[in-house]
Amino acid sequence: MAAQAYAAPDQARSGAQTPGRRGGLLAASGPILAMLAVLALVVATGVSQHSAVPEAAEPWIFGYFIGRYPLFAFALIYGLGHLALVAAEPGPASVTRRAVFGFAGAAALAAAGLYPTFGGIILRGAFATGGMAFLTHQPLWLAYGLGAAVAALLFGGILGLFAVAANRPLRPSLRRIGFGALAFLTLWFGAAIVGLAADLGFGPWPKRALRPDEAGLAALLLIAAALPHTALATLRRHRPVA
Repeated sequence: MAAQAYAAPDQARSGAQTPGRRGGLLAASGPILAMLAVLALVVATGVSQHSAVPEAAEPWIFGYFIGRYPLFAFALIYGLGHLALVAAEPGPASVTRRAVFGFAGAAALAAAGLYPTFGGIILRGAFATGGMAFLTHQPLWLAYGLGAAVAALLFGGILGLFAVAANRPLRPSLRRIGFGALAFLTLWFGAAIVGLAADLGFGPWPKRALRPDEAGLAALLLIAAALPHTALATLRRHRPVA
């Protein structure tokens, strides 16, 4: 009887923790789910360069960078989702600090990825770096890797800066720097996959509407690109960096 009395609270605690873990995993996958939801919306609506769009939106529908790196559009959704998740999760920041720096981070990421046209400074910086490396007779793989690294550095720099500002301890530490370096490596990997989408078989969207089979490939590529960063961010939440 005594053993059953002790076991009952343990079972109750484990039962209460299971939904919490499931909820935590669902929240951690939120940025990926947001990215895939927008992908599904693109397929459902059939939006493409043949769609009627306001003239003000044309700089983000047409152009070299959206034709060459179309999956970057969904990477921006992932970044916005990550910032929203960081601002909403438990942490030391006040509601005001979370809101101010969360919205500021979203605006900065959107500007860096979309101004003056699609790709912003992120893709232009990456393309310029890779192009200059190639023009100086560096191997193609090295030039591509350098370009992807610049994209990851700009994209990740915005995410990291505003994540710290919105809901992280402001005191630096070696462990935090180490997590930041690992985050850069995961984003570098993701940038390489996003940049190689066309070479890996992704279709000509947005020149025409996205077909379901092409959307399936896009979903696989996007999950593969984002999963390492998502896993690292989840590990950080479950093992807070002192």
